[in-house]
Amino acid sequence: MTHDAPPAVQTAALSEPPQDSSRAPSTGRLIGIDLARGLAVLGMYSAHVGPDVSVGGPMGFVLEAARGRSSALFALLAGFSLVIMTGRPRPRTGRAGRQAAARVAIRAVLLTVLGYALNTLDTQVDVILSFYGLLFLTVLPLHRLRAATLALIAAAGALALPQILYTLRRSIEEGTWADTVIQADPLAGLTGTDGIIELLFTGEYPVLTWAPFLLAGMAVARLDLSRPRTRSRLALTGAVLAVLGYGGSWLALHLVPRALTVISSATGGGPSSSAWWSDAVGEPEAGTPLAWLLVAAPHSQTTSSILGNTGIALLVVAGCLTAADRLPRLMRSAAPVAAVGKMALTAYVLHIVALWLLTDVWPVALVENETLSALPVLLAFIAAAMLAATLWTRTFRRGPLEHLLHAATRPAKLIK
Repeated sequence: MTHDAPPAVQTAALSEPPQDSSRAPSTGRLIGIDLARGLAVLGMYSAHVGPDVSVGGPMGFVLEAARGRSSALFALLAGFSLVIMTGRPRPRTGRAGRQAAARVAIRAVLLTVLGYALNTLDTQVDVILSFYGLLFLTVLPLHRLRAATLALIAAAGALALPQILYTLRRSIEEGTWADTVIQADPLAGLTGTDGIIELLFTGEYPVLTWAPFLLAGMAVARLDLSRPRTRSRLALTGAVLAVLGYGGSWLALHLVPRALTVISSATGGGPSSSAWWSDAVGEPEAGTPLAWLLVAAPHSQTTSSILGNTGIALLVVAGCLTAADRLPRLMRSAAPVAAVGKMALTAYVLHIVALWLLTDVWPVALVENETLSALPVLLAFIAAAMLAATLWTRTFRRGPLEHLLHAATRPAKLIK
């Protein structure tokens, strides 16, 4: 199973960013954010369509670096989008605030439904949209908080929630209470999944450990990103978090006796030496050992993974914002990637539909993920997405699915 989704993400997907090109942090569209979101989409493409990381070499390294971290970047940008929808730099209040919150709630429900609909295509992609829907509802009550408060809550969540999730997952593995909840859960019965238990605890993107990414993105959105000093501090924070997450995991795995051996055994002989940064280690097959809390693989749901992934996401965001401000020539070259970011939900959904068509409806020898023969397919997906997004955004303000999502939130205007 591949892991990135994205996203999508999707997740501008989830946003309704302003449409002007002004740099004003309260009203202007931040082109750098679109670029970061577009990079996250393409990173997700590499996980779902590209060669397996086992090809090695520079290509394998790039593919491995993108996996997991792309979905974390999407999640962080989803939090950024939530703040844009509810008011930036200051949250809307009164009737406008209630309407904005209702729009977010409507979008969350629709994204959840869309995620489950995509799951029925059975494309082997771990669709993230249903998790995003619940994530939005979970963090929405905090949207009025200041940047410092949001950052503190995100940090506290990163430190505490993985340990709580580990305990709950062990309880689920060893007990029957989760089965009882699933049997009584109408969402589980309707979707044929584990319902709320999967969304909160057992899925690939459990709300319990992915909420810190959204909270971090909400904190970033509260900053004045037009100031170079702010962007520099954002990059520094990202670098520190990346070192703490990945470096701390590397140290722990090498200093704690037998940690590498236990992890390799739990994952069926997986390469535990890379568990400090790579999903190549695999996942525990028969119970999760306590030593698993030391790894930082992107989808390991550990404190180290959240810190490291958040750090990389902040570095990407800071870099894209700086490029948008200081490197106009580079931004002109990267415009097709930013265009993908402007309509990320559409790009995300269409790539899953395309995978379904090419594997189930019109079966072809689509990819051999163990070899570089998948590379042309990946490049074709990327080129098609950038071309379609560029042409569409020259005429329309929103992508097709973004427009439908926006239209579906109009009943929020009826709120007094």
